[in-house]
Amino acid sequence: MNDLPSALQAFSGGVLIGLASWLLLAAIGRVAGISGIVASALVPTKNEKTIDGLWRWVFVIGLVVGGGLTSLWIETPSVVTRPVWLLVTAGLLVGVGTVVGSGCTSGHGVCGIGRRSMRSLVATLVFMAAGALTVFVFQSA
Repeated sequence: MNDLPSALQAFSGGVLIGLASWLLLAAIGRVAGISGIVASALVPTKNEKTIDGLWRWVFVIGLVVGGGLTSLWIETPSVVTRPVWLLVTAGLLVGVGTVVGSGCTSGHGVCGIGRRSMRSLVATLVFMAAGALTVFVFQSA
């Protein structure tokens, strides 16, 4: 699969993400918002401590294992290392952003827009605009 053009890899990944989010919604009626799934897996509510909450761990483990297996077949981009303090700060900011935004890009962008949610459309547009602005500012500096 290393000889696939990167655009085809991205397209295939997008199709698989869309299919997975649809299957989760169709199978158990849950939205594939990654931040909500991870948060509920780490700090389950009273109702989620039963077998009903097990699907969250299976989903998260599937993300990690699936990503690892996929990296064996397609070329992964080179990674530029960053200081730990910067990574921790970025992670905390993303976490706060998902709480303030009532979800993450996967929840709003893939699942919310697919369900025709106006709130998710606005949130996704704000996420993308903020990302584009950040790239512009840091590349201009």
